[in-house]
Amino acid sequence: MAHLRRKFVDVEKAAPEIARQAIEMMRALYAVEKLTKDASVEERLKLRQQQSVPMLAELRDNLLTWKEQLLPKHPIAEAINYALSQWAELNMFCFDGAVPIDNNISEREMKRVVLNRKNSLFVGNPRGGKTAAILASLTSTCRRHDIDPQLYLTQLLTSLPATPHGDLSAWLPDRWKLVQKARLARLQGITSPAS
Repeated sequence: MAHLRRKFVDVEKAAPEIARQAIEMMRALYAVEKLTKDASVEERLKLRQQQSVPMLAELRDNLLTWKEQLLPKHPIAEAINYALSQWAELNMFCFDGAVPIDNNISEREMKRVVLNRKNSLFVGNPRGGKTAAILASLTSTCRRHDIDPQLYLTQLLTSLPATPHGDLSAWLPDRWKLVQKARLARLQGITSPAS
């Protein structure tokens, strides 16, 4: 959705009224996302189904109407054609509450990899490259879940040798965070004075 919005912003001068209307409709979709920021996946999906799906239907109707009004080579027509050609992908977030409305977070994480490209030349060998990729993925996931990567990796690396193969998924950063929250809550319950 962020790419689509950018396309309309870039050509706003060519047809200001159409561009502003499209941008406003996308802004309304992001407003729904803001409401679901702290919601569960199920709650987010329900709200998207109730509010975002009708907005997307209206946006698509407008796109089709605008397309008929413009010449095929018009700059706004190119933005509209992009939107219509990517329509299924643009709507994906309305069918899965875990899917974000845009891929900005993923792109930011990818920039870290690109910026680190020169350092990656010195991983030594393919095995070192694979290890670097795994560590980059883990630290990116930690940042996304507001986890201190150093704390997570320290606990992971000290506990991993004694962890049975079937329990490895418990060490995924999002699951580890839940265990840490529960452990902290238990500790706070033990140390708080009796009422």
